[in-house]
Parts: sequence; C-alpha cells; structure tokens
Amino acid sequence: MSDDTLILQAFYGLCDAAPDRTYLTQPMGGGPIDHFSRARVLDEASRMASYLKGLGFAPGSQIAIISKNCAHFIIADLAIWMAGHTSVALYPTLPADTVRYILEHSEAKAVFIGKLDGWAAMKPGLPEGLPSIAFPLAPAGEGDIAWEAVLADHAPLSPRPTRAPDERALIIYTSGSTGQPKGVVHDFRSISAAAWGLLDIIKIGPDDRVLSYLPLAHAMERWAVECTSLVVGGHIFFAESLDTFVEDLKRARPTLFLSVPRLWLKFQMGVFRKLPPKKLKRLLSIPVVRGIIRRKVLANLGLDAVRYAASGSAPIPADLIQWYRDLGLELLEGYGMSENFCYSHVSFPGRSRVGYVGNAYPKVQHRISEAGEILVKSPANMTGYFKEPELTAEAFTEDGFLKTGDRGELDSEGRLRITGRVKEIFKTSKGKYVAPAPVENLLNVDPNLELSVVTGAGLPQPLALVQVGEDIHPTLGDPAVRARLTAELTARLKTVNAEVAKFEQLQCLVVVPERWTIEDGFLTPTMKIRRGTVEDTYAERFEAWSTAGQAVVFAE
Repeated sequence: MSDDTLILQAFYGLCDAAPDRTYLTQPMGGGPIDHFSRARVLDEASRMASYLKGLGFAPGSQIAIISKNCAHFIIADLAIWMAGHTSVALYPTLPADTVRYILEHSEAKAVFIGKLDGWAAMKPGLPEGLPSIAFPLAPAGEGDIAWEAVLADHAPLSPRPTRAPDERALIIYTSGSTGQPKGVVHDFRSISAAAWGLLDIIKIGPDDRVLSYLPLAHAMERWAVECTSLVVGGHIFFAESLDTFVEDLKRARPTLFLSVPRLWLKFQMGVFRKLPPKKLKRLLSIPVVRGIIRRKVLANLGLDAVRYAASGSAPIPADLIQWYRDLGLELLEGYGMSENFCYSHVSFPGRSRVGYVGNAYPKVQHRISEAGEILVKSPANMTGYFKEPELTAEAFTEDGFLKTGDRGELDSEGRLRITGRVKEIFKTSKGKYVAPAPVENLLNVDPNLELSVVTGAGLPQPLALVQVGEDIHPTLGDPAVRARLTAELTARLKTVNAEVAKFEQLQCLVVVPERWTIEDGFLTPTMKIRRGTVEDTYAERFEAWSTAGQAVVFAE
C-alpha cells in the first residue's frame, strides 16, 4: 500500500493479507477477555453497515457514538464509514445538555450507546425518537436494538464499499474549554494523510501493541491509535476500568504508549511514593545499579516494553520529560489540535530538544505571525466547522494556514516551542503582559502539585492557584502536613521566581481545597483546565490573597 491509500481501503488490504491476526483485545467485565481478529472486525462492521444502510438515511448522514473506549467503538466507526455515513463521537462524561446540543447540532440520525459509567446522567440528553443501537457492554436495557441482534439478522455488505477522499469522515466536537463545542469536520483525505504521515516519523508496525484509554472521541487517540492501526495494523488492548488500569497495562505490555501531562505526572508521583526523589536520583547516579533501577521502575509502571512514548493534548514541563529520559524512556512531545487532526509537530526520535514540541511532520508548513501566533498548513487541516462558515473563515489566513491560537517560537533547526495561548495572556496593573503556561510548567514539576493556574489580571503581580496531589489532598487539615507544604512550596516559589522575569514573578501560591474534576466543570474531558471556570470560582478573593503577605496561602 502507498501513503495515498485511503484509510478504509487500507484496512481491507490488512484483512486480506492476514485475516486471522488479532487486532482488538477487549475485557468483557469480571474476568473474560474477548479477542477480535481482523476478519471478525471486518465481518461485524460489514453486518452493522448493512443494518445502517437499511435505515434509509441520506448518504453522508451523521451517526453518533457515545461510549468509553472499547473494541465496538472502532467497529462502529468502520460500520458508519462502510454505510456511507459520518461518525460523530461524544465524550462519555458529558452533561445531558451538552449531549443534546451535539446530537441536535450535528443532526445525528442514530446513536450507538456503548460502555458507560454515568449513563443515567447523560440519557436525558437523547432527543426523543432517536434510533439507538446498544454495544454488548452498554448499560443493561438500553438501545432500541442490541449489537448481537443486528449481527444475527444482517449479512455483510457486498461488494466492499469505498469512500472518496473529499467525503466527510468525522465530526469531532471540541471539548469546550472556551465556550460551546464546535464541530470540526474531517474528510477521508485528511484522516488518511495524518495516519500515513505519523508512520514516516514513528516507525509503527503490525507487531506493535498499544493500550487505548485516552478518549477515542478526542482527535489525538482517534488519530494515533485508531487510524494508524487501520493503515498499518498492530494490536490494540482496551482497559476494563480505572481500578484495573495497572493490570490492563501489564496485560498489554505496550510497545507504544500515549498519554497526557497530568497522567505522566501521576506516574511520577506514584514512583516517588515508593522511592523518594533524592534516593532515586542517587541510585541513578551509580553506574553499577543504574540499569537495574531503570528497568525496575519502568516494569512497575508497565512501560518496560515501550519503544516510543509520547505526550500530547497540553504542555508538559521540560523537567518531567527529562526525568523520564533519565529512566531511559525517550518521552516525545507532540503538538496539534482537533482542527488539524493533531498532525502538526512532534519531537523526532533522536532530534528532540527538551522544552520544544519538535519539528513539523512531513508535508506540514508552519510560520510565526507578526503577533507571535503559530500558523500551520497541514494536509490534515479540517475542511471547516460544521454549519459555521463564518467561524471557518476566521480560522484560516488568506493563504490557507490554520490560526492555532497558540504563541510560539522556532529554533535554528525548526523546532517549535509553545510560549502560551494568545487569549490566555493577561495584563497586570503595571501594564505588563503575562503568559501563564511557561510559569505553570515551572510549578508543575513539584511533586506536591498536580495542577496549577497562573492568573492575576489587574493585580500588581500574578499569583498561582494550585491543586495538590490526590494522596496529599485528604490530609490538608493536618497542621504537620500544612507546615511541610508551606516550607516546600515556599522553596518552589523562590525557585520559580528566580527563573522568570520580574513582572512574571508570583506574589503567592494559593492551595485550593477543591479537587478540580471533569464532573465539576473545572476540566475538559481531555483533562485540560477550563481556565475561565477556575478564575471565575475564585476571582473575588484574588486581591485578599495577593495582599495577605504570605508565600503560601491555604484557601478555605
């Protein structure tokens, strides 16, 4: 196959070449594990496509999927494409009003209901009369028809259907960190180009294994896990639950591992609970035991077989990348967005520079505007926002470069460094503009901290709201814990302030008592901070905290 083969046709080729090869491994709950060969995946997708075509929807109609990651999610995607339609996936943690908005805005004609934990809260968002199909792992009693019943009653489509490059494949609704979700439209040309392009840099093959646990509704997992597997093969394992994640990871023993900064930080904090940072650093400095310690730490994390590890979705502190590299894991950083199917920049193996997200992928052009904004022209750029022509026009320059909304700079080798969001920059009362992301990255390497938000529009100096680690949080009422945190966070504050410009120096760190969660609206489904929500929650106390005269403030 060549790199201009479209994704659906590429998967047919894989099935013909090795039909019995295991493609998907799915825990079915309580112990049983189901293994799906390529031939079985194609057969089930083709039978489901036959059912969808029989519903009589107009060609190119939208079919929704509401599910956590599972084998049937990928099979449903294939079925939707084979039936001539467009896939619209919803995050499995959305509130009912957002579920309704997306299903109505996308004009979804039917919905797959899948593996879900909080379905009771989401279900009221389903428009009345919307046809529904239940995955085998769907909540009991849901769906107008069960997956197994469809397979039993429908023969596979014949001949195998194909799709044209400019036909719509996906609508990805943004996670809504800055307002109402927008529907990002991708055709088969863009998602296929992104899949093939990744393979030019990261040498993925049919023997590679991956654990799929980041939301498939998000562009990053859909591209790097699902779409690449459909063109090159590989073995995808799925996690059963959060509680079994470590066992799921050890079952998969992934050779490729993709995560987000918050989880990379959680892994590090888990290591530190067993092996304090100073002791680990000392052991890694001893040549005789360095290799043994590295292998043991990575094995305990379930990452000892990993060839390539990557982080995306949000900025990751440079010190955290270096920490993993000291363990022998070359943690690569990627940069992209839903609007270019995450096909933008990556740290090339052997050519990465800590603090930089890397070089542009093949066939990607980039430049920095006069205002400092990163502009990208990618073969995976979206065709536009669904039913939003004005927003689509605003998203591109006249010569077709996507306006990312991120600020950045390039080094002499063309590697990109992200310096913050254009709209996140705020102005202090002294008239100085502060970009919060670089300062937050300096804070987030502290093992006590999980998340931080640098803010302070209109204040003389910025301050930072910080959330401590989940193991520390329950003990915040303990005077001894507070005393330790005060001493250690004061030291961190001094370190950070020594590394930034005077106008960026933080007045104080404010330890918040709440846990910022997806359910409470502080985080997006991909665990990005909803900065506006955080700032609105605490804004009325900013001035009091800023003038308290304390380096560390415990908010009550």
